[in-house]
Amino acid sequence: MLDERTLLTIGQLAERSGVAHSALRFYETKELIVSIRTSGNQRRYHPSMLRRIALIQVAQLVGFTLEDIAKELEGLSMKKNATKRDWEKVANKWQKDLDAKLHQIQSLKENLTGCIGCGCLSMEKCQLLNPDDVLYEDGSGAQRILS
Repeated sequence: MLDERTLLTIGQLAERSGVAHSALRFYETKELIVSIRTSGNQRRYHPSMLRRIALIQVAQLVGFTLEDIAKELEGLSMKKNATKRDWEKVANKWQKDLDAKLHQIQSLKENLTGCIGCGCLSMEKCQLLNPDDVLYEDGSGAQRILS
C-alpha cells in the first residue's frame, strides 16, 4: 500500500522536475505520467514520476517525439519505481535510433562546414548541390545529408 505522505502535489512535482504545471497536465493527457486523485479531485504523483519526467526531457532534447517516448515508456509501470533492468530495456531500444541521429548530425556538420568554409554554393563538388534535380527520384528532403 502506498503511503499518501510520499505522494507529490503538482506544485511539488513541477518544482522538483523543472516542468511547468501545464506541461505536466499535458504529459498526463498523453499518458506519459499518471496521477492519483484525492477525494477532493486534486492530483497526487508517485515520486517515480520524477524519473519518467527526466527521461522525457532528455529524450525530447535529443529529438525524440512525445509519441516515440510514449511508445517506449508504455511497458514501464507507473505505480512503482522502475528497476535498473527496466531502464536498460528502454535504453537498448533507443540505442539504434540515437546512433542514426548521431550519424545524421555528423554528416550535416561535415557537409555544412565544407560549404560555409568556401563561401560558395556553386562548386561542382559541393555536397549540397543538386543540379537538374537529380535526387528527385530518391525522395523529398535533403537526400545527401539524410541518407
